[in-house]
Amino acid sequence: MEHKLMTEQEKVEIFRESLKQREAGNMEAYHALSKSIPLPAYIAKVFNEKIGAEYLIQSGWNLAEAEAEFGLNWLK
Repeated sequence: MEHKLMTEQEKVEIFRESLKQREAGNMEAYHALSKSIPLPAYIAKVFNEKIGAEYLIQSGWNLAEAEAEFGLNWLK
């Protein structure tokens, strides 16, 4: 799944909304919003090395920053 890069302001807005959802007890929305913020490339790389590509593919994390740094097919 291809994701778009986000500005820092977009990330902050999503993070704030995710915290509101957590405070309201809506954990499903909290997790979905949290995962929509791009995972930093260096963290995605470590997850890939330690846990595996299948985890990253199935996890739902936004991998736009890793795709921008390593290429669209970096997990294959």
